Order: sequence, then structure tokens, then C-alpha cells
Amino acid sequence: MSDDLLFIDDEPAQETVRSLAQWQVMILDDEPAVHEVTRLVMSGFTFDGKGLEFIHCYSAGEAVDILSERNDIALILLDVVMETDSAGLDLARYIREDLKNLNVRIVLRTGQPGQAPEEHVIKTYDINDYKEKTDLTHGKLMTVFYASLRAYRDIMRLERARLGLRRAIDAITEVYDSHNLRRFASAVLEQVNYLLNLDGDGLCASRVSAYAASSEDGRLKVLAATEAYSGLQIDEDVEQLPSDVQEAFHNALRDRRSQFGAHYFTCYYHSKAGSETVVYMSFADVISADARELLEIFTANVAITYESLLLREEIEDTQRSTIFILGEAVEKRSKETGAHVKRVGEIAALLGQLSGMNLRDVEFLRQAAPLHDVGKIGIPDRVLNKPGKLDPDEWAIMQTHALIGFEVLNKSDKRVLQLGATIAHEHHESWNGEGYPRGLKGADIHIAGRIVAIADVLDALVSPRCYKIAWQFSDAVDYIRQGAGRHFDPELVALFLANLPAIEEIYRKYPD
Repeated sequence: MSDDLLFIDDEPAQETVRSLAQWQVMILDDEPAVHEVTRLVMSGFTFDGKGLEFIHCYSAGEAVDILSERNDIALILLDVVMETDSAGLDLARYIREDLKNLNVRIVLRTGQPGQAPEEHVIKTYDINDYKEKTDLTHGKLMTVFYASLRAYRDIMRLERARLGLRRAIDAITEVYDSHNLRRFASAVLEQVNYLLNLDGDGLCASRVSAYAASSEDGRLKVLAATEAYSGLQIDEDVEQLPSDVQEAFHNALRDRRSQFGAHYFTCYYHSKAGSETVVYMSFADVISADARELLEIFTANVAITYESLLLREEIEDTQRSTIFILGEAVEKRSKETGAHVKRVGEIAALLGQLSGMNLRDVEFLRQAAPLHDVGKIGIPDRVLNKPGKLDPDEWAIMQTHALIGFEVLNKSDKRVLQLGATIAHEHHESWNGEGYPRGLKGADIHIAGRIVAIADVLDALVSPRCYKIAWQFSDAVDYIRQGAGRHFDPELVALFLANLPAIEEIYRKYPD
């Protein structure tokens, strides 16, 4: 995908003038005249496009309070003798050892060199220069400032590069751990802000991105958005977006290139399968050259994850469809509706989420639950579709469907089918140990089996069967309530009863 992530500027190339903070310089000396002279001599000084802002301190104690709160000071001009004969030296040690500030440049200025011999001080204390106050002519002071600020600038460049690399690795890892396209889109939006340490807003369109929308049948749809666009509905067409955002999307799709502006970037992805996605992010601050470089690294890696997620989702969609087709085929053989397996899967997923399962396990449960009765393929029609009550021999045959389902599904090493095998085997076990086929009791029954037991019984009761008419929903709920601690896990029943509106919504979504 190297040719799918080329960045172009849609504005003429020019040197960006940024409103940057000035260099922060602390003058620490108990003589006010030293402060005034330094300020006057350095008036009008600039380095790397920035002037100076002086912080005036007259004691080491005053400086400690400031340095404990700030880490943006580039240079400290430090006197030795203040409240004590060694106040300046003690402060230098405190800065390096206690505050762990290794970035600030410390220049020792003394009017009493005999009390702090240069060789001893340079060897013992982590300072960057040593000057006698009488040596600091205008020219020498200029040299001190240039050398110190240049060193600080280069240290901070390395620090930013280190932090940027760490942020890029963390951000890429977070995005790579996404399990679906919607989570991927949200993660991209979150991690771009983390990566740049800026507060940006955006969304994803045309199948994924930071302004995340997806393209289906030629239409761009929103996949994820930051809080500034929280009014947008997921899957809403991007025609609802502000005109400048629509234009950014249009330009990226037209040129099939990622683009930068001074305050925004639009990232374009094009998969080998032909799907497209655009990520749009806008920022209050100008995007620096360093930020652009980080974004290019980040988006190149994100593109690889995007491609693999599309493939994964296609495989998972195929798997889900196959499972539903298999489940519906079994249900149709027993003259039940195909909506039964969908409802059981959705109810099971809801209870799984309420019980504390992580999202990945909830999705596995949603896919595996429809296979709960797959063993009915081995039950004769005369038993499966008998319109009345089964006799003891017929009931014994019917009970074998739990073991048959387990044996059919357990042959696969795929996680979903393994979970389906467990559900098929255990969804007729009872909390009190009186279920079948093995008479398991309590927590010995797999949590998925306990969950599907509730989902299956509920839907079986409210659905018409060859041997009964459909129950009212309220009557079926009472049956579940009365079975708590006997047939069903009482904690799961409590969750079920506390979330009946969500259960009823599933029935509205998947009617017979």
C-alpha cells in the first residue's frame, strides 16, 4: 500500500511562522543590580526565532518553589552565595538529583571565586558552565546564551523525538489491537491526539478513519467521531458534515492522496479490495514538520492494520453467516423459525456483557449460541416433530441431541465452534444438578451454557412449537424468575430481570 499513502500539500509551500513561547531564562541572584544589568544587556536578543523571557529569583528557596512546578526553563544563571555560602551549589544538586531535571542548562556565576573554586565545582556539580561575574562582558554573555540555548534546543529535539517514537509505538499498538472497523476508527481518532499531544477533532469516512466514515455502495458513512461531532449518528451520510470537512473529504477521494493543511490533515486509505476510507482531523495549533513526520509513520502502519481488519471482518462475516445458516437449517427441520437462533444469540450476548465478559468473548458467545441445538440433526423426525408429549423412550432419544451437537462441533479447533460445542453439551444442564446429559451442578456448568439455558428457554416459551402454543412474554419471564437457583443460575436471572427492556428490544428487532 506504499502508493496509497502519499502526502501532498494543498497550499503553497512556505515557511510557517508560528507563535511560539519565548526562551525561559531564570536569573537567580540576591543582588537586584545583577538582574537589571543582565536584562538590559540581553535586551533584543533572539535565538532560533524566539526572544527571552526572564524569571527573577532572589533566593534559592524562591527558585525551588518555581522549579518544582515548571519544567520549561531553558537556562539558569545561578549565583553561588545567597542565603548561605553554598545555596547556589546546593540548588544545582537539587535540580539534577531531586527534580531529575537534566535538560535545563545551568551556568554558575560567582563574585567570590575563592569560595567556589572552578575546578572543584565543575568536577563535583552537574553544571554546564562556570563564570566569574567580572568576566561577563556583553560579548561573553552573548556567547553563554547562544551556547546554552543551542544545547537546550538540541536536547529538547532529542527528547521530543524519543517521546514521539514512544507515542507512535503506543498509538500503533493501540490501533492494531482493535477487533473491528468501528473500534479501529475510534482508536485512530484517539491515538492521533495522543500521538501529537494536541486536542484535535475529526471523524472517519469512506470505510474508516479519524473522521471515520465508511463507503458502501458509493456512499460515505460515519464510523466514528470525536466529541465535537458527537451530534452525528453512526452510519449517517457525510452530507451532514460542515462544508469545509466535506471539501477535505472530496479532495482526498478525488486525488486519492492524503493531504495536509496548516491546521488539518486528511488521511486517505485505499484497500486492495477497492474500499476507501478517509480520516480527517483538525487542530487549533499549526501542524509542525515533526508532527507531519509522526503522522506519516503512524498512518503508514495504520494502513496495514486497516487492510488486515477488512480481511478479518470479511472472514468473520462469512463465519457468522455460515453459523446462522446452519442454525436456521436445524430449526427449519424442527419446524421452528430461523429468528429463534438470532434471538438466542443476541440475548446470550446481552447477558454475557452484563455478567462482565470482555467484548471479544461477548462476540464469540453471540456467534456460538445459535449452534446450541445443532445436535437435533441426529434426532428422528417422528420424535423431533411429534405434536404431543414425548414418551420416556422418545424423551431419552431427544436428550441425545446435546451429546450429538457436542461431538459434531468438538471436532473443530476453531474457538467459536469449540464454544458452540460446550454450549450444545451444557445448555440443558440445571443449576441444581438435575439437568442432562451429565447432571452438572452450579458453577461446574460453563458460564456460556448457563447463559444460553436462559436465552433458549425464554425464546422456546414465547414461540409457538408443534407441541404447544406461544406463551405471553410476562408468563415466560415469571417462569425464568421461578427457576432461579433451581434450573437457572440465580445471578444471571437477576441480571436478566433487571434488563427486561433490552430483552424486549431484541424481540422487536428480530420478530418471527
